[in-house]
Amino acid sequence: MTQLRQVLVVGPSWVGDMVMAQSLFMTLQAEGPCEIDVLAPGWSLAILERMPEVRGGIAMPLGHGQLGLKERWRLGRELAKRRYDQAIVLPGSLKSALAPFFAGIPRRTAFRGEMRYGLVNDMRPLDKAALPMTVQRFVALGRAAGKPLPQPFPRPRLVANPANQTRLCSELGLDAARPAIAFMPGAEYGPAKQWPLAHYGALAALLVARGYQVWVLGSAKDAPAGEEIAAHAGEGKGEGVHNLCGRTQLGDAVDLLGLCAAAVTNDSGLMHVAAALDRPLVAVYGSSTPDHTPPLSERVAVRYLRLECSPCFKRVCPLGHTRCLHEITPDSVLAALVTLGVAAQDARGAA
Repeated sequence: MTQLRQVLVVGPSWVGDMVMAQSLFMTLQAEGPCEIDVLAPGWSLAILERMPEVRGGIAMPLGHGQLGLKERWRLGRELAKRRYDQAIVLPGSLKSALAPFFAGIPRRTAFRGEMRYGLVNDMRPLDKAALPMTVQRFVALGRAAGKPLPQPFPRPRLVANPANQTRLCSELGLDAARPAIAFMPGAEYGPAKQWPLAHYGALAALLVARGYQVWVLGSAKDAPAGEEIAAHAGEGKGEGVHNLCGRTQLGDAVDLLGLCAAAVTNDSGLMHVAAALDRPLVAVYGSSTPDHTPPLSERVAVRYLRLECSPCFKRVCPLGHTRCLHEITPDSVLAALVTLGVAAQDARGAA
């Protein structure tokens, strides 16, 4: 029996990038059956568990930005026991290429980065004009040097955990029979990427009036935002808004999104999760642009005004007005949901 090719991927450090890396894993499997392990931050293991192409995740013992040379050497010697045929390094840093080098993996593939000559022996030049999207760059590393991207390239497709969905609905007191729309208001990068909470609240009121419930998803840092959205939804509407921020782990958020009828989100990691679950999705862009990291799904409506000052890629609006987000109205987002086949009628009569 021929042994399958063994591949180690050094994964990225952001939720959205980890989701987009699934396109690379799909590409590798299409090139020929292989066993794929992913060395990645511990938080990402729940995402990797929902990717059928991945055999297993290996938690990186060092935090983002830590060099930890001795620890990386020890990790490399442990990885050497697995006898990988190839390593693909997605981050551009020097330190991210150390463990595969210490592991003695014979083929180490990456784009040219921080002086990684010798650490990487299958070095690729990065033509940003030819590969403007992050996902295209990931997929390119799964192909032989110079080989064109598959057309179309595979899109991420996460698989939710049904047993966990049932548990979550029970423990969180959620009505799985009532159509839910997820809101992801988190702004880890900064307020210049966050649609105003008052707008989220006004939209929540419109949706609850149509018979939907709203699940606000995010980390514990987003819990005050969830409370503010419920408050903005107004008297008699807040009971249809469930603030789940900080009450779930990342894998739980994936599974809850899998139950939703649609999602409304800032440009964020959970936006890419929703797209990978093929949920109808309205993505609101402000300081960033959908040209570089768009949600990879057919059922997406992007709200982006392309003002003369956009994209600025700043954490806080340098002009002080954040028009790029404030001028995207709740009514326009509701209209986008309708174009996706959601919220066109009262959900209570849509059985």
